[in-house]
Parts: sequence; C-alpha cells; structure tokens
Amino acid sequence: MRDPRAIGACAWLCPAEGRRCGPQRAADRRGRPGGSRPRLRPQAGRVAAGLAAVLGCTPAQVHAADGGEISEEIVVTAPLARDRLDLVSAVSVLDAAALLRDARPQIGDSLLRLPGVSASTFGPNASRPVLRGLTGERVRVLTDGIGAFDVSNTSADHAVAIDPLSAERIEVVRGPGALRFGASAVGGLVNVLDRRIPRALPERGAAADLSAGLGSAALERSLGGAVVIAAGNKLALRAGGSLVETGELRTGGFILSADLRREALNSPDPEVQRLAGLRGRIPNTDSRMRSVHAGLALIEGAGTLGVAVSRMESRYGVPIRFDVTGAQEAEAVFLDARQTRADVRAGLALAAGPVERIDLRGGAADYVHVEGGEDPAETGTLFANRGHELRIELAQRARGAWRGVIGGQIGHRNFRAIGEEAFVPPNISDEWGLFAVQELTVGALVVEGGIRVERRSIRSAETAFARGFTTVSGSLGGVWRVSPAWRVAATVARSARPPAPEELLADGPHVGTQAFEIGDRSLGIERSTAIELAVRGRGERWRAELTGHATRFSGFIYQDETGAVMEGLPVFAFRAAPARTWGLELEAGATLARLGGLELEADVTADLVRARILGVGPAPRTPPARVLGGLRIGADRWSVRVDAEHSLAQDRVSALEARTGSFTSFNAFVDWQPMAGRRDVRMSVAATNLLDREARRHASFLKEFAPLAGRDVRLAVRAEL
Repeated sequence: MRDPRAIGACAWLCPAEGRRCGPQRAADRRGRPGGSRPRLRPQAGRVAAGLAAVLGCTPAQVHAADGGEISEEIVVTAPLARDRLDLVSAVSVLDAAALLRDARPQIGDSLLRLPGVSASTFGPNASRPVLRGLTGERVRVLTDGIGAFDVSNTSADHAVAIDPLSAERIEVVRGPGALRFGASAVGGLVNVLDRRIPRALPERGAAADLSAGLGSAALERSLGGAVVIAAGNKLALRAGGSLVETGELRTGGFILSADLRREALNSPDPEVQRLAGLRGRIPNTDSRMRSVHAGLALIEGAGTLGVAVSRMESRYGVPIRFDVTGAQEAEAVFLDARQTRADVRAGLALAAGPVERIDLRGGAADYVHVEGGEDPAETGTLFANRGHELRIELAQRARGAWRGVIGGQIGHRNFRAIGEEAFVPPNISDEWGLFAVQELTVGALVVEGGIRVERRSIRSAETAFARGFTTVSGSLGGVWRVSPAWRVAATVARSARPPAPEELLADGPHVGTQAFEIGDRSLGIERSTAIELAVRGRGERWRAELTGHATRFSGFIYQDETGAVMEGLPVFAFRAAPARTWGLELEAGATLARLGGLELEADVTADLVRARILGVGPAPRTPPARVLGGLRIGADRWSVRVDAEHSLAQDRVSALEARTGSFTSFNAFVDWQPMAGRRDVRMSVAATNLLDREARRHASFLKEFAPLAGRDVRLAVRAEL
C-alpha cells in the first residue's frame, strides 16, 4: 500500500514533471527489477500533488513510493514540515527499520538509543520517556499529534496507553520546538504515528501488514497485523490488532542493589538475609497486552476524512519492593488497564485564498485501571480518565519568503480515583490554546517565531478546589544555511506551565509507587527560559549534529522525598523552587569504506544533562552522561552492526537518593530483507547486553529493586503484503 503522508513527507511523485525524483530513481534501481514502478491510484496521486504543493517540496525532498515509507529526513511533527537539516529544533526519528529492531512493549524503552533520551523505567511494564532530564508533566506522549488519554503522567508506575510495536514511525522533538503542542511539552514530545486511520487506497484493492517477535529476557511473544480493503475508488477500510505477552524479566546480576544487599546481610532475620542473594528473574513482572482497532477513510481529490475506533487491554505486574528491614511483608501489585478510544483525522488542500491547507485531528477515550494485589477478593484502587482533545491547524499560503501555520486546540479531562489508596481526589481539567508559527526566509537565513496562549482550569468538587491559569509561551529561532552541507540553528524560548492536578491535589498513599504523596494547592505557574544552539552537517558519506541547551526555571515543581513516613510509606511532597538545567547532545556517523556492494559505517551518539534545584541540590533521577558507538557493515539486502553503550555513574544525587553505578552494554544486530526486489519484508535479530551485566537506570524510581534486562536475544519479522 502506498502512503500519501505528504503532510510531513511530501509526495512520492514530482507531480509537475510526472517523473520520478532522484531518491526515487535510486530506490527503483536498488529494489525493483528493471526499475519498474507501481502505479498510484488517481486519487492518491492528486492528494500527493496537492500536498507537495502545500509544502513547497522540491524534487530532492520527494521520497520513493517504495514500501510507502516516509523519508527519515522529513519530520512530520515539525511546525512546518521540512528536512531535519533545516529544522530549528532538535528532532530524532525512528523509522520502520529502526522500530523493527528497537521497539519494546513500552514506549520509553523503545527510544533509549536516541540522543538526550532516557526512561523513567518502573520495571519492564511501565516506562515513560525522559527528555533532557525532564519527564511526567513536562513531556507529552502523543498518537499522531493527539494525547494518549491515560494516567501515565499521574505516576511512574502507570504505563502509557500506546503500543509502540504497532507504530509506523516515532518522532521525538526535544526542547522548545514542541511548545505548539501545549505547555506540558516544555521538555519535548514523543509523537507515535500509526495507520489506524487509513492514509491511502491499497493499490491492488487490498493490503496486509503482519508482524511477529520473540524476546528471550522476558520470554516475550508478540503478534500483530492489519488488513486494508478498498471499497470502491474513494473508501479504504482497515481492521487489525496485536497481542503481546511477557514472563518475568531476567536480569544480568543481583536483583537488589549493592546497598540493599549489605543491609539485608546485616539483618538478624534469615529470611531477610536470603534477599541479598536474589538473582535471575524479577518477581511479579509478567504482562499481557492486547489491542484491536477498526478504521475507515474517505480519500478524494485534495481532501481526506477518516475515523478509527480502538480497544486496548493490559495486565501487568509491578516489581516487588522487598523490605530489607523485615518490618513489612513484600507486596505484589498488579495493574489491570482498559481503554476504548475513537480518533478522527481530516485534511483539505485549498486551491485559492490565504489558507493553503486545513488539517483537523481529534480524539476521545475512556481509560480505567485497577491497582491491587494478588488476592482476587481485594477490589484495589480504581483510576479512571475520560477525555477528549481537538486540534486544528491552518497552513498559510506562502507569500514570497513568508509562510506559517496558525491553529487552536481544546481539551477536557475527567479524572477519578476510587479506593482506600486513591491519592488524588476526583478532578476535572479543561483547557484551550491558540498558537501561531511563522517563518521568514532571508537569503541563507530562515527565521522562525512561535507563540501560544493557553488557558487551563482545574476543579475538584470533592475538595472544593477551583483554580484557573492563563499562560503565554513563545519562541524565536533561526537556521543559517552556512553551505549546502552545514547549518547553524539557534533558539530562545520563554515557556509557562500551569501545575498539574496531581501536583496540586495529591494527598494520600499510592500502592503502585509505595509512597505517600502530598500536593501543594498554592503552587503557581512554572516559568522557564531556554536557549538552544546546534551545528548540523550532512554529506554523501557523513552526518554530524552537536546541540547545546540550557534552561532557567522559576517555580520548578518537583517531588521532594522528605524523610518522613506516613502510613508506613515514605512521604513525597510537591514543592517549587528555582532550577537550572544544561546539556550537550552529539550524533554523528560516517561511511569509512566501500568495497563492491559492501559499506562499512561508524557512528556515535552521546549526551550529557545537568539539573540542579537551587537551594536544594541536584534534581532527583537526572540521567547520567553516556556514549553509544558502533560499526555497521552492510550490502543491499542485509547489514550487521555491533556497538557498545557506556553509561557513566551518577554521583550527583539528591539528599535521600542513592547513587547509580556505571555500566557498559555490548550489543549486536542483524537486519535482513530476504526477498530480492521486495523491501516490504524485513527480519531483524538483536542481541543486547551480550555479557549479561547488571545495569540500573538512574531515572527509574525502582532502580534499587529492578535492574535492566540481562542478555536478551530478539527476533522480529514484518511484512507488508
């Protein structure tokens, strides 16, 4: 099936010329006997032509129709979609090939090889992205530009209601470039793009997408697929689903950290002493997730209209926090989650007038999960969230060197927590935002400015709480095209984020995190000023990008482990104080040699972030510096890669936080396209942590109880038929 995602990737065809562009001709030479090329449906061709005109695509930007994939260098989530080299903000992309190799059941764990990205891993079943040391309410996780409608921002043990194994592409925007998606994206955003709503008519009347995978460390089994059928010349129907099951995660060393093992060995209780020797699989970390969806789209001329309905169900365990003092019995906690979701997408290219294209995206969902123990007689604590979000963007028709996008967004969230350990009272949030991004090209300089005005109201009838916040955020940046190969980009942004309901209203024990959480109703708006400077280059046989960033926060909201104990749990209180963060990110690669049909490539990724709360000390759970380097040798249909990741020790810790030791992980990957002339069938074998070392991620709340996976061998297969 061919994908007319020209919104972000231009078209596959240069419509004015009716011929294939350079990249497409190269793809034809590599992948199709005789350079033959399937014909596009007339409707898809008109849509591609219209959208290519909207984006002002040049032949160099147009990607081949091969497999319906989007060029990795074109970014959909950018305010004005363009090549990564010309973006003001730092953006990383996981395309279909990378996802086949790197995707994990949790979205946070799928992005760990990208610069500036870590994860707030709460065991293997709940992992939210950490961007430049920020997570939770400062990082938005989206599905095709719309929120996930879950409660993962409420607590680290709540999984994101998105299945990355079904993603077609994931884009990560770090820093100020994400602000048009709301104040909660001050640290960045992760946008997961899928095909639940069909984007094109299948070329031969029907098409299928199948995937399967196995993983050894967690005994993981996954299976997914979808079928798309053309109903006439304008309507595409899609249905699909996925199933993922895992056992308990096997680690590469001891389960408890060295500090906890020493404490256990000093206990007079033999049962507690036994905990010091725990190795192998982490108890209570098995999981099961299944999802189904159905969608349809009307595709005609320059317009599209589509809807989809999906259902996701999951049950997963949270790693046990063993009490090495022997004072309390360890508790096994399970979460049973359900979500029903509906989505709509519409787009229209206009032939005349000041607006060139209108895009609308909306979604609504009903999410609920229950936290409880193994005893089926216990009802547990229920967390529920009903919400909807609607977003509209109008792309202005270019006027000489000036173009831009204006838009609006509304959202509603109705949150309830019911049970003895409901630590947040029921509350309702409503918000709306207006934004504009404008771009002016002056010779070799592209200047981009953006502004967003947002209003959020939060009310809780149960606690007689009601507050409203109005914020204004803006950014100004530019890209200097120093030469055809090099760019220099700089941005300064002023952001304002209202406190979240959890930060204001929390007051009680939370069984999942084993903490007593206390909010502060007097918290004000968190304001920040950020600067970012990047140098990027790309040539035929090399690429490089170095980014530096720094942010000054006033009223930075954080959770402070007070040292107090309530109801047998450590107390975490929300507070606000000035804070400073800064960091560096490096991404580079080069082709070292070419011999016949073989290529030898080398690459390196490195990042560093520092975060300090003034008057308090280092911000808790800030990821340490790390470096990832590798070598790849490949031909037309296969490649072999070996690499090593070294994470430095994190000694800059808050007062009651334990340090995290360094670790090095050696990995190997084999990618293969087994069918000559077919690039829509891929296989991948990935072996990570080959030396089976013990490793812990500092951004994790459970790093002392739940290390990372040991040696893990994974097989993945994907076919588009």
